[in-house]
Amino acid sequence: MLIISTIFLLLSNAVTLRRDKSILYNRVAIIILFYTSTIAFNSLYIIYLDRGIGLFGGLFHATSITQIFHIFIFIIGMAILQLTAFYPRKVWIPDFSSISKLFLYKFLYYRTKIIDKMGEQFKIIEYPLILLFIITGAVFLISTSDLVSIFLSIELQSYGLYLLSTLYRNSELATSGGLTYFLLGGLSSGFILLGTSLLYANSGTTNLDGIYVVTSISDLGNDIKEINNNILDWYKSDYINISLLILSVGFLFKVSAAPFHFWSPDVYDAIPTIVTTFVAIIAKISIFVFLLELVHYTSNSLFNYEFSWTSSLLVSSLLSLIVGTVLGLTQIRIKRLFAYSTISHVGFILLALSINSIESIQAFIFYLMQYSISNLNAFIILLSIGFSLFYYVNKTDEYKQLSEKENSPIQLISQLKGYFYINPVLALSLTITIFSFVGIPPLIGFFAKQMVLSAALDSGYVFLALVAILTSVISAVYYLNIIKQVFFDKPEYKISDEIKNINLDGNIIQNNVLVKKVTFKVDSIRLSSPLTNTISVLSLTILLFMFIPQEWLSMANILALLLFNP
Repeated sequence: MLIISTIFLLLSNAVTLRRDKSILYNRVAIIILFYTSTIAFNSLYIIYLDRGIGLFGGLFHATSITQIFHIFIFIIGMAILQLTAFYPRKVWIPDFSSISKLFLYKFLYYRTKIIDKMGEQFKIIEYPLILLFIITGAVFLISTSDLVSIFLSIELQSYGLYLLSTLYRNSELATSGGLTYFLLGGLSSGFILLGTSLLYANSGTTNLDGIYVVTSISDLGNDIKEINNNILDWYKSDYINISLLILSVGFLFKVSAAPFHFWSPDVYDAIPTIVTTFVAIIAKISIFVFLLELVHYTSNSLFNYEFSWTSSLLVSSLLSLIVGTVLGLTQIRIKRLFAYSTISHVGFILLALSINSIESIQAFIFYLMQYSISNLNAFIILLSIGFSLFYYVNKTDEYKQLSEKENSPIQLISQLKGYFYINPVLALSLTITIFSFVGIPPLIGFFAKQMVLSAALDSGYVFLALVAILTSVISAVYYLNIIKQVFFDKPEYKISDEIKNINLDGNIIQNNVLVKKVTFKVDSIRLSSPLTNTISVLSLTILLFMFIPQEWLSMANILALLLFNP
């Protein structure tokens, strides 16, 4: 469904002459993702009965875990596409804003700059097409079960992300950020290709199931010394482990885990915020779910051996926790801060992944989902704050010199000073999300961190659990600094005198007939419903998780049990 839809969108893009049709293509892409998510949901029952199905001669497989994360990626994709499928601001006329009148009447308004109909994101017709390419790559990577399909999937996803980063043609910063991402992404792809080629050379098969069997044979060969069979010497576990270690370096590059994190703060900050929202979330979900099965089937062996490649994930987890926390303390730019925050969260996810017990896998699935939702909410709120400040003038010169103000209106943490006095509800939503990042009870982030730490302590990883607790406490410093500036500092904004007193005109139309001419002030221009509804749903999910925990926790538990008891 995704591939067919992408081909039709590609053909449609090729024949259209109008660049401003992008908003319609975004809406079509949302419908496509909604339809594909229903197909994935309907196939869950069949897959659950069969405990998984092999596809295309073993290149891919469909299991309950892959299908659940397919649906999750489609839902996240739909939420991100809303940012470009609807205009960010609307005119609110109280007399014509009841539900019945919204369907009966149309509002015609010509000053498109105030509604932001001329924003750069509405002129890029290829944006939804590239998003569908990336989501297709992510879906393939989650379901992959062959070395060939691993490389094809990761490259399909990565090429789309490189293109997406440089999609804003007139932005010098976005082009440089995208180029950095492309060069370092190419380097990480080289590691993945080297790892897969070594796996093939040492095992003689490209199928991951075959490699899992070979791993067990190699352990058996290492333990039974009295058998004089030279064939088993080729299948020593060290070969497989070193190959998987090189493969994991490539994937750790892609998810910006320390010590391979250095590209992400620069890229996050350089590319437009709408694009950062997608780059920061989708790529990580697909790679982590792929690593979940790889770690499970290569480290859960019947036999013990001296060296395991998963120990490198524990080292990366430790470094990510420290780097993401310490370097985040010095940041003054909000997206760089979010990048270091992400690195810190990746440390928690890798810790849960490396332990590989039923409890830790349950924590991993739950943490990955709540991280994606919280991060999505944080970026949408950041964009909404930028959209809501359009008729305010900042009194300081520092902000006048910022480049790329059109594409990333909020760049510095100090731009949020006193925002509570401008829009209290949006400020509270941001606070809820940030407190969830910190891990304040009873928000969803607290339960996710508690589950990971509990799994780590149960498995004897006391030192790593202590480091995770300490870094969580230290990271609260830079998170609480944002909240302090939002609530306790005085705003540096004032409404522009020119705009404040201006009278704006619009027409109310019914069946192409003018019903009434209306005059309104600037304060009648509000954030559009799709933005506010999405923020409301995500913020309430984060806030009220304590009252509805059973469904999420049960799903994570069932998926973990299915992985351990196929």
